[in-house]
Amino acid sequence: MSSSSGTPKFRVAICGAGIGGLVLAVTIGKFAGRDVQVDLYEAHDAITAIGAGIMISRRTSAVLEALGLYEEISHVSMKPPASSHGPSKNLSDNRNPVYRQHLVDILKQHLPPSCTVHFNKRLTKYSKLSTGSLILHFADESSDNTDVLIGADGIRSSVRKTLFETIDRDLVDPSKIRHYTDPSWTGTLVYRAVVPVEKLLETDPNATTLEDFIVIVVSYPVSGGTLINVSASVSDEQKAGTPFEGRWVSDVSQEEVEEAFHDFEPAAKNLLKYFNNPSRWALHVVNELPLLTCDRVALIGDACHAMAPYLGAGAGQAMEDAFVLGRLLAHPLTTLDNVPAALRVYQDVRLAAAQLVARNAKDIGLMFQFSMPGYYDGTDRGNEREEMEILQEMINSHMVNYGQGSAVAEWQQAEKNLQESVGLCNDC
Repeated sequence: MSSSSGTPKFRVAICGAGIGGLVLAVTIGKFAGRDVQVDLYEAHDAITAIGAGIMISRRTSAVLEALGLYEEISHVSMKPPASSHGPSKNLSDNRNPVYRQHLVDILKQHLPPSCTVHFNKRLTKYSKLSTGSLILHFADESSDNTDVLIGADGIRSSVRKTLFETIDRDLVDPSKIRHYTDPSWTGTLVYRAVVPVEKLLETDPNATTLEDFIVIVVSYPVSGGTLINVSASVSDEQKAGTPFEGRWVSDVSQEEVEEAFHDFEPAAKNLLKYFNNPSRWALHVVNELPLLTCDRVALIGDACHAMAPYLGAGAGQAMEDAFVLGRLLAHPLTTLDNVPAALRVYQDVRLAAAQLVARNAKDIGLMFQFSMPGYYDGTDRGNEREEMEILQEMINSHMVNYGQGSAVAEWQQAEKNLQESVGLCNDC
């Protein structure tokens, strides 16, 4: 369904070449061809991955299948172990881990010819012309024009910041602008690293972490089973919502990691001994937003719903955002004139759904830490086993529920809504 003139219908700028931004570019290219020009702006000098492993859920797998990428990505993912049990069984039954860099490398190979990648372009803000077009302002003092802007620029999103600082004050409460623009520290520190399997086996031939998922130290195999991706968290609820002093992500010593978990069980402590170049992450989230689009600007992924990692759903939700939004922008009914309507359809389908996942991820974190109100809190009242079983059942329920539904079904609903919206506009 190419445009008869051979010129693109409009130009889309994607700020951020992370997983969400890459999937968005791939989706637009697959379903729009050259009808939509894509410019992908990356703040660094290359497209690389931050972090080690991510989880591919059944919902996300459906997106990859629709994009024709599932088989290729499945070759570099780890299959869930048959021996998993308890809460981890539901986690592994519903998703497979994949090394983040492997996923990014595959997505880069599938960027369409209609996509131009611009490196060393860190967006600082954007402004709007009277024509409706947008001017992008970058840290190197250069600028560029676009018709549509998508913020895939992560938790510290400049697109989100500009959107809420310049939005009509009738649409949002002015007193909450900072609440929407600034990420919030959860009071949690996460220590991350990868552990070589060979090194671990030297001292623990029967290491359960080679197959199972364990929490609060979360581990799972990646990179063909040669590495174990590990993240271990410590929390202080009283610090939640307070400013975090220092760098959000920093390299730390092996001694700091071992000290933070000195009273953990032996299997977990043994795993932490073999951390390769450990890093410490101050876990921040994006507070729930009232909207994620205005005019010709929209947000996806961590830029609008950065969440706690306990469901392993953050990257998957970014991909689902990108798939639904990309299909809408690529749709034959979408024109430059009705782009705002298409972006509102995206918002109606994805905002509440992603925020529900974020709330569930937060709840599971509280359950793992025995801090969920109304459930087992570590106090032995004589029925500890019974309370633990109730808590486990609730964790299982949250994990199973996340695997329900389909991003493809969400796209189908979005297409129906787009048809109705465009029809209403055409009748005006």
